[in-house]
Amino acid sequence: MKKLILFICLLAFFASCNTGDKKADVNNQSDSTVSGKPAADLPYTATYTSNWSDNVSDEDLRKVLMTYKDWSSGNMEGLGNAMADSVEYDMNTGKKYKVTRSELLNMWKTSRDSLSSVAIEMNSWNKMYSPDKKDAYIVTWYKETDTYKNGKVDSAYYHDINQLKDGKIIWYSQYKRPARP
Repeated sequence: MKKLILFICLLAFFASCNTGDKKADVNNQSDSTVSGKPAADLPYTATYTSNWSDNVSDEDLRKVLMTYKDWSSGNMEGLGNAMADSVEYDMNTGKKYKVTRSELLNMWKTSRDSLSSVAIEMNSWNKMYSPDKKDAYIVTWYKETDTYKNGKVDSAYYHDINQLKDGKIIWYSQYKRPARP
């Protein structure tokens, strides 16, 4: 747990670093320069982007966070309303799906129906927007404790990436680490 909190704190620190003097529009600048200064000599170049802002609406953040509340309460209709007509889903098991909203909800209903309760402790989230790609993401870190109908209790730490387009989730990727007793 201490490592998770340390990781979240470090991530928050790096995400909040701002010199305050970068008033130039970075939307059209490459990853190699910011405000005319050359980029640090880094051992890697980002293949997707390294240009991020938090320019994601609070409504999109609310929509994503409500999907977790809907999952925990068993509100599958509310969960479905946040999803696009077609969703890409990367499971924590390594399986990948590109399915319709109804196919995704049928998969999730089967899983949720095996549970008598779900408790989510949301540790943190981050709004991420890529100006050059014009993609919006909400990244979450949380602990989920599932109680199965047979009485078994299981808990794990999750890290999810939710990509939004036009106010709907179009891609959802999940990473899981079992909680230690």
